[in-house]
Amino acid sequence: MKITSARIAYGKDRWSTPEVFVTIDGKESRLFEYYADELSFKSSEFIGLTREEALDLRYKKDLAYIRS
Repeated sequence: MKITSARIAYGKDRWSTPEVFVTIDGKESRLFEYYADELSFKSSEFIGLTREEALDLRYKKDLAYIRS
């Protein structure tokens, strides 16, 4: 099943980590959180991906950050 919509929720203070929420089959669920000073995402990046592909996207961005 594919992600039909996604949103990124930002905390109320600068110490909060953003969280990615996705909608699959009409149900919204939390996918992951990340450190905004290390990674960045746009909601549109997740549309059309499966849950596993979206998690793989995070892994690839995280790996690229570590290697930089």
